[in-house]
Amino acid sequence: MSYGVSAALQTAVYQALVADSVLAGLVGTDIYDALPTGTLPSLYVALGPELVKDMSDKTGNGAVHEFTVSVVTDNAGFATAKQAATAVSDVLVDAPLALSRGTLIALNFYRAKAVRVGTADERRIDLTFKAIVQDD
Repeated sequence: MSYGVSAALQTAVYQALVADSVLAGLVGTDIYDALPTGTLPSLYVALGPELVKDMSDKTGNGAVHEFTVSVVTDNAGFATAKQAATAVSDVLVDAPLALSRGTLIALNFYRAKAVRVGTADERRIDLTFKAIVQDD
């Protein structure tokens, strides 16, 4: 197994999200790899956890990365969050991401979970994607 492509994949995903004009129209520049300190914006996107499984074979090292991108809002209802989540999905599904290490074989939507956080109006949608990579 190789975990070597993980940082390159994360960087490419982040760059694809910040470069998308539709997503920027919804969340502006509020797309984070690490949440900032202080007050958070009303609507933002954050890269989240990752689970990696070996997919190596006799031809080389590879892995499946299941990673989460979260859309969080303090707006009442899920409509705003779902618009941003749709934009995230549109950016990433089958994206031809260029990695600084390794090769992206496939990038697909895996699942989503929409939840209300606490008793306030905060809503969160966790989108999970599966990326298959080869460590060339």
